Amino acid sequence: MALGLTAACGGGSGDSDGATSAKGPIKVWLSNNPEEIAWGKQMVTAWNAENPDEKVTAQEIPAGKTSEEVIGAAITAGNAPCLVFNTSPAAVPQFEKQGGLVALDSFKGGAEYIESRSGDVAEQYQSPDGKYFQVPWKSNPVMIFYNKDIMKKAGVDAENPPLATYDEFLATSKKIVDSDAAEAAIWPAPSSEFFQSWFDFYPLFAAESGGKQLVEDGAATFDSEAGKSVAGFWSTMYKDGLAQKEKYNGDSFADQKAAMSIVGPWAVAVYGDKVNWGAVPVPTSAGTPAEETHTFSDAKNIGLYSACKNQGTAFEVLKFATSEEQDGKLLELTGQMPLRDDLQGTYPDYFQEKPEYEAFADQASRTVEVPNVPNSIEIWQEFRDEYTASVIFGDGSVEDALAAAADKVNDLAGQS
Repeated sequence: MALGLTAACGGGSGDSDGATSAKGPIKVWLSNNPEEIAWGKQMVTAWNAENPDEKVTAQEIPAGKTSEEVIGAAITAGNAPCLVFNTSPAAVPQFEKQGGLVALDSFKGGAEYIESRSGDVAEQYQSPDGKYFQVPWKSNPVMIFYNKDIMKKAGVDAENPPLATYDEFLATSKKIVDSDAAEAAIWPAPSSEFFQSWFDFYPLFAAESGGKQLVEDGAATFDSEAGKSVAGFWSTMYKDGLAQKEKYNGDSFADQKAAMSIVGPWAVAVYGDKVNWGAVPVPTSAGTPAEETHTFSDAKNIGLYSACKNQGTAFEVLKFATSEEQDGKLLELTGQMPLRDDLQGTYPDYFQEKPEYEAFADQASRTVEVPNVPNSIEIWQEFRDEYTASVIFGDGSVEDALAAAADKVNDLAGQS
C-alpha cells in the first residue's frame, strides 16, 4: 500500500505545542458495522453527558477501498480525527512513519494504563522503540467453526469431529467432499490481498509454533519446521480438492457450500440461528490441547492521531472508552473480546449467560498479533504472493517459496 509521507512531526513523541494537555471538543471515527456503531453511540452519549465542555462527535470511517487507505490519506491531508476505533495493528508502523500517531507514553500514566488493562499481551503492541502508538482494544481470536448437519451428512461425529491433528483434519475433509455433503471442507479466500494469510496460514502457524509471530527480532520465523508443516497442510488441502482455488462470491459457510470456516466470536451472532454450528481450536500437526493452542488475534485497536488539537481530552476519552464498564458494553453489544486481562473473571455473568462465547474468551488469552515492524503491510504482501502461487496454485516448491519470502521479509524488516 503506497501511503504518502506527511509533514507532521514524526510519531508525536514530543509536546512542543502543548497538545497533549489541551482540552476541548474532539472528533472520533468508528467502524462501520452496526454493532460497533451502537456501542460507539452509547459511549459518546455517556461521555458527553458528563463532559459538556469536551464534546465528542462520532462518525463512521469514510468509505474507501480499505480503512487503512482512508486513514493514511487523512494523515497525509492533516485532517485525521483525534481517535480511530478501528486502527489495524498491521498499519500502525506505516501510520507512525507518516508522523500520524501520538505515542501514548507521552501522557502521564499512559504506558501503565495500557499494561495494567491488557496484561502481558500488551507487549505485542509496542513499537520497536518500546513505545505504544496504539491501545490494544478488542480481539476476535479465530477458531474453526463447523456445520454439525454437514458433518452428520458426511458420517462424521458432529459433536466431537476429529479435527485436532492435520491427519484427522484431512481425513474428515475427505469424507465431507467425497460424500458430497459440501462442495468444500473449508473455503478460505484464495486471493492475494495482504491480509488473507491472517485467515488461513497465520492462525495455524501461531498454533504450530507455540505462539510465534511472522517476524521476531527482525527476522522471518516462517521458513522453519512449523512454517513448512502448516504450508504443507494447506498445500494438500488444495491439491486434493478439499479447499477450493476459486474465490466464492458470498459466504461459503452460511450458504453451506463449505463445512467449516476460520472465524472469530463475531460469528456466533452472524451464524447463530442459521447454522447448527460447533467450534474447535485450529489444528496442529500433533494435536495441541485446546487450552494450550495459540491463534491469530484479529484485533482492532485505538490510535490517537497527531492532527488532534485537544489531545488531553482525546486521551481521557480513550481511557473512558476502554474502562471496565465500557469494555463490558462492548462485549455485550458486539460479542468481541476486549483485550483485557482476566476477561472471564471480569465479566463472569456474561459468560455464564452466554456460554457459547466461553471458548473464544479462553482462546483470547493465547493470541498472536501481526508483528509491529517496519514495512508491515509490504511484508504481508510479499508473503502472500509467494504463498498464493505455491500453496494454493501449486506453482513451484512450497519450501522454495517460503525461503524466497523469508529473504524478502528479512530485507523489508531491516529497513527503517
